[in-house]
Amino acid sequence: MSKKRKWDDDYVRYWFTCTTEVDGTQCPQCVLCNSVFSNADLRPSKLSDHFNRQHGGIAGHDLSSHLPAPSHQRETLKALGVASHEDTLLQASYQFAYLCAKEKNPHTIAEKLVKPCALEIAQIVLGPDAQKKLEQVPLSDDVIHSRIDEMSQDILQQVLEDIRTSPLRVGIQLAETADMDDCSQLMAFVRYIKEKEIVEEFLFCEPLQLTTKGVDVFNVLRGFFRKHKIALDVCGSVCTDGASSMLGENSEFIASVKKEAPHITITHCLLNPHALVIKTLPVKLRDALFTMVRVTNFIKGRAPNHRLFQTFFEEIGIEYNVLLFHTEMRWLSRGQILTHSFEMYEEINQFLHHQSSDLIDSFENKEFKIHLAYLADLFKHLNELSASMQRIGMNTVSAREKLSAFVRKFAFWQKQIEKRNFTNFPFLEEIIVSNNEGLCIAAEIALHLQQLSDFSHLYFSVGDLDEASRWILDPFLFNLNFVNDGYSMKNDLAELRASGQILMEFETMKLEDFWCAQLTVFPALAKVALEILIPFATTYLCELGLSSLLHFKAKSRSCFNMSDDIRVAISKKVPRFSEIIEQKLQVQQKSL
Repeated sequence: MSKKRKWDDDYVRYWFTCTTEVDGTQCPQCVLCNSVFSNADLRPSKLSDHFNRQHGGIAGHDLSSHLPAPSHQRETLKALGVASHEDTLLQASYQFAYLCAKEKNPHTIAEKLVKPCALEIAQIVLGPDAQKKLEQVPLSDDVIHSRIDEMSQDILQQVLEDIRTSPLRVGIQLAETADMDDCSQLMAFVRYIKEKEIVEEFLFCEPLQLTTKGVDVFNVLRGFFRKHKIALDVCGSVCTDGASSMLGENSEFIASVKKEAPHITITHCLLNPHALVIKTLPVKLRDALFTMVRVTNFIKGRAPNHRLFQTFFEEIGIEYNVLLFHTEMRWLSRGQILTHSFEMYEEINQFLHHQSSDLIDSFENKEFKIHLAYLADLFKHLNELSASMQRIGMNTVSAREKLSAFVRKFAFWQKQIEKRNFTNFPFLEEIIVSNNEGLCIAAEIALHLQQLSDFSHLYFSVGDLDEASRWILDPFLFNLNFVNDGYSMKNDLAELRASGQILMEFETMKLEDFWCAQLTVFPALAKVALEILIPFATTYLCELGLSSLLHFKAKSRSCFNMSDDIRVAISKKVPRFSEIIEQKLQVQQKSL
């Protein structure tokens, strides 16, 4: 057997780098023409001969005259701007792991599907040499898992660095849900200022091991910040969504947070007015809603009924052939199912007769159809309100304006109902116009709308900004007479209004970005404005994140810890691949 030659850093003077074969054999590769030679050619005479004959080697091309003698092969290649073979293999591995996490795929997909397909394609299209190179890319299940963990930690470090350097306190939103394995998961997002803009980022997803009390949620939140050596004092606001005994204003969570950091502002998610509507429903309307829920569960909860229902509706050519499940957490389905059920009332009634259901008597009641029409109209309005607040970047000012405008409609609707005007309730108006029925429900609807108006202010803390603080929304049209003369920032407001350049910025920028840009010019004004704009108004981001659990926690992955995967999947941060690979190779070199 011939002697195996080894690479020497000095060979880089001939514009060669080293490639390693599967069996560990080192072969020279020309940086200029990418030609790969055998291990027997790994000697100065052969390399110099190729360099002189093929590339006209002269003294000026001798790298030693331009670069200091390297102490390590990788440092020399890095100085030349050439990636080593090990670098490219690692980069390919990390890039695939990143895409795998982004698409929420299982880690085994690379080893079982992607790599075999890539090897077949490479052999057919590019030839055996390309296939040989692809075989060296590490894509095993354990490798992909470790790559995702490393990228997750890098993303987390970027977020933590941003939190530490944020000029103002950050906002947090928290939400909890149970996954398909009955494990309670707590998810958190953070909002902070970076480079003159407000950024929203994923913070963590941690399991609540035993109970889900408010104090357990607080311990997880505090434990996360302590683990990363950040004081909880960095938080300026926390937005929660849940029962008042767990995460609401009467919970142990709020008491614990206030004890640790008294300055923190607690806000409740404004995204779910449906719960308030249910609490204020009169008895007959509540019974109608629960009857519709039982009808839906009768159809959807039993597989034979569901199949028969679909077949029946396909035969008669109805647009909707699937009823959505009613669930407490996915509140939008309640409004959609009421609308669909009213539009398909006669067909559902026929199906219940065909199945001899005991729900027929309640469903055929004339009052039930009238109540169903009103509920469908009301929940449709609620869905439109909630959908308008379902967006990234929603602040408390915009959300309260939308909710306040909606609550003001109750009084207007109430007066119309008292005058027997049902224009804003088209389904209910349809019944009254066609059958001259439903007038008896007018008093009941008016009473319900009055209760909604009264309770909304308490349940959601609905209200506009104080008149003296409305300069935050438009400092140029705001009447300065509303500001007290002793207000220390009145002079700053007057000076800001005199700047034409700042006016142009205000007209072309988002409200949050505008005040972020004023941090260096008018820090006092910007701080007051941003302390109102930074807090979360809803837990919409958590709702999106918790929906991603359906992709990660499947039956075949029930024991899977998804904390790192979900961070890579839904975070806006991109891993710093070059730094990760650099650290990885340094660790490998030290272990040799």
